[in-house]
Amino acid sequence: MNDNEWLAARFETDRPRLRAVAYRVLGSLPEAEDAVQETWLRVTRSDTAAVENMSGWLTTIVARVSLNMLQSRKSRREDLVDVPEDDSSHRLGTPADPEQEALLAESVGAAMFLILDTLTPAERLAFVLHDMFAVPFEEIAAIMDRTPAAARQLASRARRRFQQQDGAPQSAGAGTQGVPVQDESADTADSIHAFLTASREGDFEALLAVLAPDIVVRADQAAVRMGVATGMDVPAEIHGADAVTRAFTRFSLAPVPALIDGRAGLAYVQDGVPRGVFLFHVAGGLITGIDLRADLSGLDIIVLH
Repeated sequence: MNDNEWLAARFETDRPRLRAVAYRVLGSLPEAEDAVQETWLRVTRSDTAAVENMSGWLTTIVARVSLNMLQSRKSRREDLVDVPEDDSSHRLGTPADPEQEALLAESVGAAMFLILDTLTPAERLAFVLHDMFAVPFEEIAAIMDRTPAAARQLASRARRRFQQQDGAPQSAGAGTQGVPVQDESADTADSIHAFLTASREGDFEALLAVLAPDIVVRADQAAVRMGVATGMDVPAEIHGADAVTRAFTRFSLAPVPALIDGRAGLAYVQDGVPRGVFLFHVAGGLITGIDLRADLSGLDIIVLH
């Protein structure tokens, strides 16, 4: 396989996630396909030899393309959830996938797009990238040519708009009509990112700093059985920051960011298929609880990397 073939195959691996990002920013599947196609054209004109994080780099490009498209829209009425009824909206090289289109539409919901449409393009992009895709504010700031503090403020303003709407979620859990909830804190995605980084690097102190002292980790029976099958000790419950830190600094699983019922979380993926998920509860910027689930029935899981 030559470099061009490798790049094309790598892009196809990331295409579903790139389309999910563009769709949530733009609110239209045809426009999302346009954004992904434009991303591919830019990739083919770029030098990828020095790219270390291909998924992150592709996300940056599709986010910038989507922001430009959002800013260039004329003042006109638009269908906020524009799900095509035939194959005419599919772009070159993208086969029809009705199941994927249905998943995208259902995972977001019309109500969410009605609120997203009231935001400025910058607010919308910051909110989507951070609250739905767990992109750190430092990376969002680079995409938008703003400071991390400004990116955080944009997402915070967008989040308040959701909270002001009738029927907005009032407690932790999956959001109404696909709107993600930040548990009790606006920093859930940041806390998950810090947890993932510290556990990957085996950084005991950094992991301890992001955990509440009385944190409880609970595993369902399927997760316990999966741990036994893979040679890992996965107890049904772990109590306290010290015990949780010791468990996860030597944890051999390598979870990746994911959307789980519209909420930021982590997923353990094997052979391209999610086998388990990490559901987080956050308060005051600290992780107060983690639910490990290997019984994935009824969960809507979108792997982001």
